[in-house]
Amino acid sequence: MKPLRVTLGFVFILAGVLHFVSPKFYEQMMPDWIPFHRESVAVSGVAEIAGGAALLGDRTARFGFWWLAALLIAVFPANIHMATDPENIPVVRKRNVPRWLLWARLPLQPLMIALLAVATRRT
Repeated sequence: MKPLRVTLGFVFILAGVLHFVSPKFYEQMMPDWIPFHRESVAVSGVAEIAGGAALLGDRTARFGFWWLAALLIAVFPANIHMATDPENIPVVRKRNVPRWLLWARLPLQPLMIALLAVATRRT
């Protein structure tokens, strides 16, 4: 499963970098009840980069799994917010993202955790 693990590592690194390239995009997704949107986006970007990098090393891959699983769970409220309140998220309104697509994204979080588990399973 090393090719899957390496691929996921680079996917998470890229996703983390995008937090710094387009921070406003990510800030808009966050529910109002979460404080410090800009800082939270930066922290989650660093966390994705660190988790993705951890997946690349044989010794650190299992830690990367737990790190990224926790991160995916932590950011899940933002995905729920997008699905339940899309009219209050400018980027979703502007791009006219269909509501069904926002709901269809939700199962991707547990699926990604499962993929990470498979990719980092000890053989």
